[in-house]
Amino acid sequence: MKPLSGAFTCFLLAGAAMTLDCPDGCRRESQMQTQSPKVTIRDKTWSVELATTPQQVEHGLAGRKELAADAGMLFIFPRPAVRDFWMQGCFIPLDLAFLDEHRRVVGIYTMAVEPDQVGRAIYRSPAPAKYALEVNAGALAAAGVKVGDVVAFGGDIPR
Repeated sequence: MKPLSGAFTCFLLAGAAMTLDCPDGCRRESQMQTQSPKVTIRDKTWSVELATTPQQVEHGLAGRKELAADAGMLFIFPRPAVRDFWMQGCFIPLDLAFLDEHRRVVGIYTMAVEPDQVGRAIYRSPAPAKYALEVNAGALAAAGVKVGDVVAFGGDIPR
């Protein structure tokens, strides 16, 4: 690899200095960079954590002792497929909504905590799903969520 020329290095350092000297501009830019991910179904919005990597998907909400009423986890898969979920290592009951590639609800389950935490019960999407949403048990029914509802994404959620 060739070392950078002196002139190019100075240009980079000058550019970095100009960026550091713009407190108002920098603050505006950083505020526009990220917005917390949100999922809305009907009139209910949840702030969600994203599970996009195989490790995040595998772990899910396992080990959690509580989940805020307006919080959840959105699983994002590379392509639609029939999906299986289970409650291994989960300490709180959860609602699960499977969403197709058009963000339409294709299946809803309430998943009970298993006393031995093994995850024997399997919750399978009734149709190919690209997304899955987990929230507190009872939250989907309380919001009136039904199969066929279209889900809105907000904030920084990758497509």
